[in-house]
Amino acid sequence: MAHDIPITDDSIRLGQFLKLSSLIDSGSDAKAAIAEGLVAVNGDVELRRGRQLRPGDTVSIGGSSARVTQA
Repeated sequence: MAHDIPITDDSIRLGQFLKLSSLIDSGSDAKAAIAEGLVAVNGDVELRRGRQLRPGDTVSIGGSSARVTQA
């Protein structure tokens, strides 16, 4: 089950969201996990750290996931 993580802007970059949602501890960890194909957005592997996420998008890594919501 995905945890809801509110954002204040219209969108957020994937690398930032991974840290905000505590799915990843640091920016360097986020970069490595994305490059290794360990991160999925809406069920599809995402290799772009700068991918823009919008409310309703779900990010998964390992057995954890978080959904972008509007604050």
